[in-house]
Amino acid sequence: MTTVMHRIILLMLLSPALVFADVNSPAEATVVAAIETYWDARNSNDHKTVAAMESETGMMGTNSDGSFHKPIARASAEDWKRNMAGNKGSVRVFYTEATEISEGVVYARYYGEGVVGKEGDLSPYRTRITNVWVKESDGEWRIKAMHFSAANFGGTHKTQRSDFDD
Repeated sequence: MTTVMHRIILLMLLSPALVFADVNSPAEATVVAAIETYWDARNSNDHKTVAAMESETGMMGTNSDGSFHKPIARASAEDWKRNMAGNKGSVRVFYTEATEISEGVVYARYYGEGVVGKEGDLSPYRTRITNVWVKESDGEWRIKAMHFSAANFGGTHKTQRSDFDD
């Protein structure tokens, strides 16, 4: 009888944990991993990977500097190389959340923190980031939209010349 009672008590204690467990869908887990890959590529100036992770039909973007939304565009590895020339910054992501809002569409939000700029001219950087990821016809998850919003508890986007290239 004691063993049965222990099992019942254990089951009762574990039941709430099972009900409220944070279980991500495979799509959400894949996007969370892709976000890490994307930022690792940006931090290491791997322009080919960064460009390949954007939607084949273009990406919509908004920077944290208060500028207007950018028109939908498809950036090549060469575009990224030109825009990030001399970059010595590094941004890490924190508190990533992903929600599958429709089949083949995942909304993600997280914080980015680090430094941006060129050697000898680095500035602190903190921002909130939201992405929309889509599963494209080749089965790969890619960024369709990226929005950065100023996190006023520290430095925000440092305007660069390429911000005005449209």
